[in-house]
Amino acid sequence: MFVNSKKVESSSSPSSEYDELPAPSEAGSANAPLTWPPGVHRVCLPPRQTTLQKLRRRLLEIFFPDDPLHRFKDQTWLTRLVTGVQCFFPIFKWAPNYSFKLLKCDVVSGITIASLAIPQGISYAKLADLPPIIGLYSSFVPPLIYSVLGSSRHLAVGPVSIASLVMGTMLSEAVSYTTEPTLYLKLAFTSTFFAGLFQASLGFLRLGFIIDFLSKATLVGFMAGAAVIVSLQQLKGLLGIVHFTSKMQIIPVLFSVFDHIDECSPQTIVIGVIFLALLLTTRHISSRRPRLFWISAAAPLTSVILSTILVVCLKSKLHNIQTIGQLPKGLNPPSAHMLHFTGDHLALTIKTGITTGVLSLTEGIAVGRTFAALKNYQVNGNKEMVAIGLMNVAGSCTSCYVTTGSFSRSAVNYNAGAQSAMSNIIMAAAVLITLLFLMPLFHYTPNLILAAIIITAVVGLIDYEAAYKLWKVDKLDFVACLCSFVGVLFISVALGLAIAVGISVFKILLNVTRPNTVSLGNIPGTQIYQNRSRYTDAVRIPSFLILGIEAPIYFANSTYLQERILRWIREEEQWLASHDITDLRCVILDMTAVTAIDTSGLDMISELRKMLDNRSLKLVLANPLGSVMEKLHKSDVLELFHFEGLYLTVGEAVSDISSSWKDQP
Repeated sequence: MFVNSKKVESSSSPSSEYDELPAPSEAGSANAPLTWPPGVHRVCLPPRQTTLQKLRRRLLEIFFPDDPLHRFKDQTWLTRLVTGVQCFFPIFKWAPNYSFKLLKCDVVSGITIASLAIPQGISYAKLADLPPIIGLYSSFVPPLIYSVLGSSRHLAVGPVSIASLVMGTMLSEAVSYTTEPTLYLKLAFTSTFFAGLFQASLGFLRLGFIIDFLSKATLVGFMAGAAVIVSLQQLKGLLGIVHFTSKMQIIPVLFSVFDHIDECSPQTIVIGVIFLALLLTTRHISSRRPRLFWISAAAPLTSVILSTILVVCLKSKLHNIQTIGQLPKGLNPPSAHMLHFTGDHLALTIKTGITTGVLSLTEGIAVGRTFAALKNYQVNGNKEMVAIGLMNVAGSCTSCYVTTGSFSRSAVNYNAGAQSAMSNIIMAAAVLITLLFLMPLFHYTPNLILAAIIITAVVGLIDYEAAYKLWKVDKLDFVACLCSFVGVLFISVALGLAIAVGISVFKILLNVTRPNTVSLGNIPGTQIYQNRSRYTDAVRIPSFLILGIEAPIYFANSTYLQERILRWIREEEQWLASHDITDLRCVILDMTAVTAIDTSGLDMISELRKMLDNRSLKLVLANPLGSVMEKLHKSDVLELFHFEGLYLTVGEAVSDISSSWKDQP
């Protein structure tokens, strides 16, 4: 039976390659007119394109799905120039329309997030084994750069816990800040440089899809595991232990606590637990009542002030409490001369930079898009990568370490009514005042309050509700989450992240190499064919086996698909024999979900056709998409069908083939 299909893509004229196809009514006659049976449509090729046109179209779809040049079309050269400047520097887009009313909102939000950023910056620097002052430096320069280059109105920039933890863990395995402080700083700044270079490169080359390999499931597990490790590490400051392990696995940390239990300071424990309870309480209040966001936002700085006053007033009685000590006043000193591009530690800085760069980029873009969706505006992912990357490159030259958009600070920024990136500038100005005039006030700030602030911040990373949802929705995602969590807890933070990425890649490979195939049946009274295991009223069609392939056909899955199709045929024949029903005569492959096919897939179709011919079974393809149809035609696979067995829909295939059997003597 000759088959055919309705033209599914518009063009000025039918494809000439199909003008030569014999019509079904010819039945072998060389001179019969081109006619098709009623209700049967012909399958057409897509419009002819050169290889260069196809390559150009494919590359545009891969790298420019948002069509970034559409705003330049039909514009004067001056408008294009202005648009180009606004594209690279978003500040020029919103600044001309900026008003005093907006400024009032941004001042309030900027001062509010500064009250959170200052204690968090000091705390997170300690988490990365860096001097506390580096955390303040990192809360000054990067926000200024992001306010010029970033496209989010609500993203609050600064150090974050996860990137700080990973950097501290990876660098501490090779160099200790205690014994080699200068080298450690060089490695930290160099890692930040490579992180920024990697991030900006992804944006410039439009390769942001690379960060999508960190799935939400693996990130949930990774961040929860990291939060537990971070919290346990803070027991050193919260208990007043002097000697503590630098390892980041749960077992060594717990052993270290028990081995040095005699070093615990009761005064430190009591004060630390009180402030920790206070911080957790304010966090709970703000989470239950979003309008009271300012309570949790102001709590860290308030705790720092109160604990410092307490230590100063009771200095003679609280002599066992460890404090931050003297912090230098002044602006960020230049650090470009400290970038370390040679020597034995170059590979370590590159690895650390890429790892922290991916993590911080993932967090920053996710946070920016979250709050943009709430206010119904769009954040450009590639612009964000460039902005965050250049921010970190500049930061590495001004004594900063890896920074990105923080979820906690951005949430406070959003709730405080921020209207633009000006809130980052206001926050940086507040940090500047702190650096210039207020640094001596932190001399007696106890380490215990930094530990309490860190614990309070990372507790929010343990998203048990998301883990439970993963268990309900996708068990494989939950396994990925659990493996990532366990890997961080018992192996290491870096390897836990590697496990997370590995599981994500494994899941992709599993879906590609083992695609789903289903047996289809007819919904009575319709021309609709659906999965028989899903729709119980879908019925078998006598003498037909209809299979749906729900994935592209590639070299990685072609052998599996062939074996799975043959198994479907064997099981169908056994079922028919056991029920004494008419023998199987035709196999229909519904190609609707086959979005692509390669040469291995074409070979599989050819081999399957020959194998079924030898068993007196007819193979039919239904609704191949344009690119698949084109490759079937160019590879001469259709010659095996003698231009038979190709239909637009499963319903037409069943109807036409059934009628042809009735016409046979």
